[in-house]
Amino acid sequence: MSGDLTTLPELLERAAGHGDAGLRFVDGAESAGWFPWPLVRERALDGCGRLQARGVSPGDRVALVLPTSIEFFDAFFGVLLAGAVPVPLYPPVRLGRLDEYAARTARMLELVRATVVVTDRRVRRLLGPAVAAARPRLGCVVLDELADSDPHPAPGAPQDLALVQFSSGTTVDPKPVALSHRAVVAQTLRLKAYWPQPEGRTVDSGASWLPLYHDMGLIGCVLPALEHPGTLTLIPPELFIARPALWLQTISRHRATISPAPNFAYGLCLDKIRDEELDGVDLSCWRIALNGAEPVAPRVLRGFCERFARWGFSSAAMTPVYGLSEAALAVTFSDVAAPFQARRFDREQLARAGRAVDAADGVELVALGRPLPDFALAIVDDAGAELAPGQVGHLLVRGPSLMDGYLDQPEATAGVLRDGWLDTGDLGFLHDGQLYLTGRAKDVLILRGRNHSPHEVEDAVDSVAGARAGCAVAVSWLPEGDSGERLLLLVEARRDVPGSDYPRIARECAGAVRAAAGLDPDHVEVLAPGTLPRTSSGKLRRAETLRRWLAGELDPPAAVTPLRVLAAAARSRLAFARMRLDSDERS
Repeated sequence: MSGDLTTLPELLERAAGHGDAGLRFVDGAESAGWFPWPLVRERALDGCGRLQARGVSPGDRVALVLPTSIEFFDAFFGVLLAGAVPVPLYPPVRLGRLDEYAARTARMLELVRATVVVTDRRVRRLLGPAVAAARPRLGCVVLDELADSDPHPAPGAPQDLALVQFSSGTTVDPKPVALSHRAVVAQTLRLKAYWPQPEGRTVDSGASWLPLYHDMGLIGCVLPALEHPGTLTLIPPELFIARPALWLQTISRHRATISPAPNFAYGLCLDKIRDEELDGVDLSCWRIALNGAEPVAPRVLRGFCERFARWGFSSAAMTPVYGLSEAALAVTFSDVAAPFQARRFDREQLARAGRAVDAADGVELVALGRPLPDFALAIVDDAGAELAPGQVGHLLVRGPSLMDGYLDQPEATAGVLRDGWLDTGDLGFLHDGQLYLTGRAKDVLILRGRNHSPHEVEDAVDSVAGARAGCAVAVSWLPEGDSGERLLLLVEARRDVPGSDYPRIARECAGAVRAAAGLDPDHVEVLAPGTLPRTSSGKLRRAETLRRWLAGELDPPAAVTPLRVLAAAARSRLAFARMRLDSDERS
């Protein structure tokens, strides 16, 4: 791509000249809808005109609450062409927790000062309480119900706000990350430049089930396909969760060469896919299987490579990466042409001295690679002094795709952006030039004055029969009046496990943690599946888990029935009406 294209509408305009590439949507029947880039732009122009007729102006923040569909792109690109700012938000996925969803969505709408909410007819029925609380000026609309009108695209500039992407909020409430066109395009170019195109092929093709409200799905998958321009095949995330084999079948059927996912997805494939579901599947086309967005477990990577080798998957394809919303996604990449690397480090040295020392029987960590072009890393101590390689400290990042800041939150921005460096909130070290992470600064387990990673404790219970893989939270806290920290381990059971098995699971989890991490949990509790709080992107929220557990609010999910859904929606409307009444009385 030539360097004079610096905004997302310019990328769309250029891609519209390539009718042989575009977006493909796979549904539950495995049929695929095809939308070449010229048609995507044509539909976006129609959306632009409808939004402008509604009253959307350049600079307005437009919330998008839409599933994976062509309608998402009608709205996303339509908003951009109107000179406004898209804010993708997640649709309701847990109908048994509509109260919680409505409160969280209303808060996000208020934080970005959304002018309007764009959704579809089905989701609109569930958004009433959130919209009523946030009161967007132009209300909540369905795009094809708006008046048809000629579009008047607004040009935009590289420094203009292009996108607001909410951070995952694993330790705190999610924050609105403000990304300029310049930052998003810079990230897109470096994603493409990092892996060379293979001999004899000019364009890679992608496949993704990742949600479009998440940076890995939108910036990491859609925008590189737009920039190539290439073809991206999209699967609704709820279909992947229900049928993980569909992901691998889609990669094979459409000969996708690149497909990313968080670590849990590879583990889900190991646990849920049956051999007979892969009859005729050929994964030899899959050259780059990016693994990021959450801690990368070597056991899962190794297991996936070994299990699916018989269907042509190459271990060299598995590519651990590191990134975050505040950097518009990727920061480091492993070598895309070599198997992933993992090393063992002395557990005691990491916990007591914060030093990475090789040890044959130590804790195993995965290398997350080296910085992307024009990015830099620094590991610093609590005072901000840079540490030598092998020393554990706070990870700082500098690069061309950093956010402008948290939208309308100067104090929060100043807390993480200083002198061009972003404080990621992660802890880690550099070893042989590669990045290794040890955890989040706010999630570290502090036990008897030593720091431990919660991931090692949580990963240890994955092998316990009846425990739900990837669904454990380890947290430490100091009870009031006590003399030492306590270690709490909360584990979700599998759906097919009876409650009578919970005590046995708890005992075996405690034993697994002792064997793997040398720690004795003070309390292990087994929970119903779906109980642990998660972010919109599926990450476990440790601080929120501890808060709810201490308050006695960590309740299992209710069974979902039509009557219960209606009752939950009614309770939400009543709660928000009361909240608004209280607010009006105070003002």
